[in-house]
Amino acid sequence: MFELERKNRRAEWVFMVLSGLFLGSLTMLNILGITKFISLDFVFFGNEIPFPIAIGVLAYPITFLCTDFISELFGKKRANMVVWMGLILNLWVLFIIWIGGVLPPGPELDDLGNVIPNTNGWIFYEVRTATFAATSASMIAYISAQFIDVQIFHYLKKKTGGKYLWLRNNGSTLVSQLVDSIAVILITHYYADALPKDAFGNITEPLIYFITASYLFKFVTSLLDTIPFYFGVKYLTQYIKAGHIEK
Repeated sequence: MFELERKNRRAEWVFMVLSGLFLGSLTMLNILGITKFISLDFVFFGNEIPFPIAIGVLAYPITFLCTDFISELFGKKRANMVVWMGLILNLWVLFIIWIGGVLPPGPELDDLGNVIPNTNGWIFYEVRTATFAATSASMIAYISAQFIDVQIFHYLKKKTGGKYLWLRNNGSTLVSQLVDSIAVILITHYYADALPKDAFGNITEPLIYFITASYLFKFVTSLLDTIPFYFGVKYLTQYIKAGHIEK
């Protein structure tokens, strides 16, 4: 009896840490989101290739690694539960930022209706605008991509009889992140109109560059996380002796 309680306690601690890391990264990537675009241009056969990625993308691969860990250790039901919790968290962030904007005093505006720099709340309203755009764009993409990730992960696990951990880890993440990259860039542009623009009001790079850069970053980091995923699953399985956990 005591041994079972000890196993359950270890399992719940692991689940809480993975869920906390997932939800914390999710909140961070939505708040930072598109507040800054990083330009990682590179030269290919003498041609300079633009590689613009939003700063929020830096935390994104961690969210998929966490859901893969939860899927492997605790099963599909719990992985989907964490995904739904992430959606609720998105809505909570939007609510707090919205109510913070409507409470007095209001922002000081210029003749064009823009918030005057360096006045009370200026930084807040800059972050508020970017966060609303990033979160609105990411919520649809997030739900689609995360559920696709969980579904493909368990589909591959069933088809391979639980073998080839690398296949379900990379296969689920690479497909779901392609969906996410396309959806979030298109929504950010056509719905939120929030991609970086030049002095003439045109987006700085064609949409294909934003989509490709975002996906390639996620693609590379997904391949790199295969090794920590393998060792993490092995260690955590031994640590919590997950065989008794209902999946």
